[in-house]
Amino acid sequence: MPEIKNNILTLLGEQILPGESKEVNFDVANLHTSTPVNVPLIIERSKRPGPTVLFTAGIHGDEVNGVEIVRQIISKGINKPKCGTIICMPVINVFGFINLKREFPDGRDLNRVFPGSAIGSLAGRVAHKLTCDVIPHVDMVIDFHTGGAGRFNAPQLRYSKDSKALNDLAKVFGAPFVLYSKNLPKSFRTTCYKLGKPLLLFEGGKSFHIDDNVTNAGVNGSKRILKHLGMLSTNFKVSHPKKPCIFIDDSKWRRAKYSGMFKAVAPVGSYVQKHDILGNITDPYGKFNYFVKASHAGYIINVNEAPIVYQGDALFHISTTLKQLR
Repeated sequence: MPEIKNNILTLLGEQILPGESKEVNFDVANLHTSTPVNVPLIIERSKRPGPTVLFTAGIHGDEVNGVEIVRQIISKGINKPKCGTIICMPVINVFGFINLKREFPDGRDLNRVFPGSAIGSLAGRVAHKLTCDVIPHVDMVIDFHTGGAGRFNAPQLRYSKDSKALNDLAKVFGAPFVLYSKNLPKSFRTTCYKLGKPLLLFEGGKSFHIDDNVTNAGVNGSKRILKHLGMLSTNFKVSHPKKPCIFIDDSKWRRAKYSGMFKAVAPVGSYVQKHDILGNITDPYGKFNYFVKASHAGYIINVNEAPIVYQGDALFHISTTLKQLR
């Protein structure tokens, strides 16, 4: 557990006492108009000692569903712990959020520049500040993301394979799916891994969109984790997942054979058999209609909802191998 001297948490130059609530400003740079940009960290501490959990969202500025999940955690008071400390950072990439763009104004993807540099690019400086000034103070991170480029993700957790600790936490969280994925170089997840901070990455929905089912999955999963850690207030009830979590060992994309207008008919999260019709591609003139069929059986964990696709575009992400956990 990170050291908290005399039960006083010192974060970004501010002291937060046990039982105290405080907003701390995570500021890096002003807008080009000289307007200050406030990126608040909302910190809630119990008088009772316990773990420190960090909820983050908005690493990509267009992934508003993740922001909505953390917003609800705050607005409903879920972030007021029975013990320990909860830190919420709803919008890390506030510059992208202002412009509804994935990247920073310097064109960089924040999730590819960690751990960053104090004298590097704007994105690199934000990554460095988060890595050096926030992450060392926490025990666990839950980071919320969405699908991009019109592709809708079923609610799912992602982390590297063969981590029993994360498998156990994933079962507690109760998302419909776990998709094993390698730690990507220079990502937030990889940096936390190297610092010994367990991180659950939640994916759900798509960019520029808020979906109630995805939001509920993220909020309910967060409550289950907090209850598991003994941190959730007794004011909140925790529901059990409707179905056991499905752990996906491997998966494959079904890609477009033709360019054209596209409509999916198989819902995200459903199980399909080989040769089942997933959707169709047509031309604007009513002369062409191609049925997209499943190349293999599996769960659909991502669906492309773009109305126009080109040959080779990813349409459906379908599991190929499921992992059996004891």
